Amino acid sequence: MKIAVKDEIEARLTAVFAPDRLDVVNESHMHAGHSGDDGTGESHFRIVIRAAGFASMNRVARHRAVHQALGDLNTRVHAIALDIG
Repeated sequence: MKIAVKDEIEARLTAVFAPDRLDVVNESHMHAGHSGDDGTGESHFRIVIRAAGFASMNRVARHRAVHQALGDLNTRVHAIALDIG
Protein backbone atom coordinates (compact mmCIF):
# COMPACT_ATOMS: atom_id res chain seq x y z
CA MET A 1 0.00 0.00 0.00
CA LYS A 2 1.38 3.39 -1.02
CA ILE A 3 1.75 5.97 1.74
CA ALA A 4 0.43 9.45 0.94
CA VAL A 5 3.16 12.07 0.60
CA LYS A 6 1.40 14.23 3.21
CA ASP A 7 1.65 11.36 5.71
CA GLU A 8 5.34 10.83 4.87
CA ILE A 9 6.07 14.52 5.41
CA GLU A 10 4.27 14.51 8.77
CA ALA A 11 6.03 11.33 9.93
CA ARG A 12 9.52 12.52 8.98
CA LEU A 13 9.16 15.98 10.51
CA THR A 14 7.57 14.62 13.68
CA ALA A 15 10.37 12.07 14.12
CA VAL A 16 13.13 14.66 13.74
CA PHE A 17 11.66 17.75 15.40
CA ALA A 18 8.85 16.63 17.75
CA PRO A 19 7.04 19.85 16.76
CA ASP A 20 4.63 21.81 18.93
CA ARG A 21 2.70 22.56 15.75
CA LEU A 22 2.76 20.85 12.38
CA ASP A 23 0.34 21.60 9.56
CA VAL A 24 0.93 19.95 6.21
CA VAL A 25 -1.47 21.18 3.54
CA ASN A 26 -1.68 19.59 0.11
CA GLU A 27 -2.11 22.51 -2.31
CA SER A 28 -1.70 20.43 -5.46
CA HIS A 29 -5.27 21.07 -6.58
CA MET A 30 -4.40 24.77 -6.86
CA HIS A 31 -1.70 23.94 -9.43
CA ALA A 32 -3.52 21.40 -11.60
CA GLY A 33 -2.41 21.73 -15.20
CA HIS A 34 0.46 24.07 -14.31
CA SER A 35 4.17 23.47 -14.52
CA GLY A 36 5.25 20.86 -12.01
CA ASP A 37 1.85 19.18 -11.81
CA ASP A 38 2.63 15.52 -12.39
CA GLY A 39 -1.01 14.42 -12.19
CA THR A 40 -0.59 12.56 -8.88
CA GLY A 41 -2.33 15.20 -6.78
CA GLU A 42 0.76 15.21 -4.55
CA SER A 43 3.05 17.80 -6.11
CA HIS A 44 2.65 21.00 -4.03
CA PHE A 45 2.64 21.28 -0.23
CA ARG A 46 2.61 24.05 2.37
CA ILE A 47 4.20 23.23 5.74
CA VAL A 48 3.81 25.21 8.94
CA ILE A 49 6.08 23.89 11.68
CA ARG A 50 6.93 25.16 15.16
CA ALA A 51 9.49 23.36 17.29
CA ALA A 52 11.73 24.24 20.20
CA GLY A 53 14.73 22.91 18.29
CA PHE A 54 14.54 25.81 15.86
CA ALA A 55 15.11 28.43 18.59
CA SER A 56 18.90 28.48 18.19
CA MET A 57 18.83 28.38 14.38
CA ASN A 58 18.68 31.23 11.91
CA ARG A 59 16.18 31.14 9.04
CA VAL A 60 18.54 29.48 6.57
CA ALA A 61 19.56 26.79 9.08
CA ARG A 62 15.89 26.05 9.81
CA HIS A 63 15.12 25.58 6.13
CA ARG A 64 18.18 23.37 5.66
CA ALA A 65 17.21 21.24 8.65
CA VAL A 66 13.68 20.72 7.35
CA HIS A 67 14.88 19.84 3.86
CA GLN A 68 17.41 17.41 5.32
CA ALA A 69 14.66 15.75 7.36
CA LEU A 70 12.49 15.43 4.25
CA GLY A 71 15.29 13.64 2.38
CA ASP A 72 14.18 12.17 -0.97
CA LEU A 73 10.80 13.91 -0.72
CA ASN A 74 12.61 17.04 -1.90
CA THR A 75 12.98 15.44 -5.32
CA ARG A 76 9.62 13.66 -5.37
CA VAL A 77 7.59 16.81 -4.68
CA HIS A 78 7.65 19.78 -7.05
CA ALA A 79 7.10 22.56 -4.49
CA ILE A 80 7.30 22.85 -0.71
CA ALA A 81 6.41 26.19 0.90
CA LEU A 82 7.78 26.52 4.44
CA ASP A 83 6.64 28.60 7.39
CA ILE A 84 9.12 27.73 10.14
CA GLY A 85 9.25 29.10 13.65
